[in-house]
Amino acid sequence: MPKIIPFKAVKPTRAIVGLVASRPYQSYTLDERESRMAYNPYSFLHIVNPGYKYHQEVKGEERYRLVKNRYLEFKEDGVFIQDEKPSFYVYKIVNRHGQEFNGIIAATSAEDYENDIIKKHEDTIAKREETFKTYLQTVGFNAEPVLLTYPDNDTIAEIIKQTQKGHAEFEFTMTYRDTHYLWKIDNEGVMSTIQKEFNKMNKVYIADGHHRSASSYLLYKDEKQKNPNHLGSESYNFFMSYLIPESELVIHEFNRLIKDLNGLTKEEFLIQLDELYRIENRGIMPYSPTKPHHFSMYLDGEFYSLYLRKTAYKFNTALDQLDAQLLYTTILQPILNINDLRHDNRISYVNGQHEMITIKSSVDSGEYTVGFGMCPSNVLQMKQIADEGLTMPPKSTYILPKLRSGITIYEY
Repeated sequence: MPKIIPFKAVKPTRAIVGLVASRPYQSYTLDERESRMAYNPYSFLHIVNPGYKYHQEVKGEERYRLVKNRYLEFKEDGVFIQDEKPSFYVYKIVNRHGQEFNGIIAATSAEDYENDIIKKHEDTIAKREETFKTYLQTVGFNAEPVLLTYPDNDTIAEIIKQTQKGHAEFEFTMTYRDTHYLWKIDNEGVMSTIQKEFNKMNKVYIADGHHRSASSYLLYKDEKQKNPNHLGSESYNFFMSYLIPESELVIHEFNRLIKDLNGLTKEEFLIQLDELYRIENRGIMPYSPTKPHHFSMYLDGEFYSLYLRKTAYKFNTALDQLDAQLLYTTILQPILNINDLRHDNRISYVNGQHEMITIKSSVDSGEYTVGFGMCPSNVLQMKQIADEGLTMPPKSTYILPKLRSGITIYEY
């Protein structure tokens, strides 16, 4: 029974919210960050990149302390204002492709994460977990919600629909042409109904934000241990999440680019592939797979289709059925000797929003030797893998919506 609670969000004023909101810091190139910060004094990037003010890079805990200072300055200057009442927030995104996402921003329970009520499907890196936990402890806030998904629920959907008939507190469009809307729910009866509906569910699933969830859990453990008067209602017991129904989650694949054939000639490589795949040469026209367990491949100026010989491969778990795992266990690891998908510099990833022509261009440039395309996984696969206690390989899913930082802020 997932527990969600309302919270007093810190938010930008309506007049400048579109200037404050930013993509996650790591998603910008250095030139992009410099440009945005030079021309926009309200960008949230000024908070998370505090060294810009002094024209130097600041790292570690010194950076965290300066992040907190910049954040406090934004509050002192009236850029951010905290709500007076705990609330839920209906949040809607319409992206440039016309895809629409509707959900609720709330505080979710770190204890639910501990008890596997909030389910995960990706491995996390312990060092990154600890780093972000220290960051949260120092700065005292979190500005980007974890993306969670829940089974479609008619009652919650109706509440969201009725709320959206009112005047939106925020409505703004970003440079990527995504339009964002936010409404506040502070009616006690409506909030209670939302909580009761989530309490009826067995579990919810992390779609995006595994490291943020894990770090928030570590923060909860640390603060609970340090607090002799721990009650369970303190702010560190929760972390901010954006919960959307499963039917609105969009999952794209990550296609793979490989720099070499592990010392094999083209012919030797194709012969080894033939052991597990029926191979067809598709010529020079871009080809994309249309079914699970089928792959496209671009090699030496030509596209190929690879059809798995099912008699030669046995599916034992939900993870075995995942195409990213299948490609790894049948081609990348045994033939191309790529064992570490996270750190091997011979492999790169292209999210499935890009056409196969991107794979072609990357190989034709000479930077890569071969590229593989696959079909995206789906929500059911993600849930089955999580329910079996398994984890997907890195870069298995590119999930929408992508959230912005600085629109709602949760303070610890």
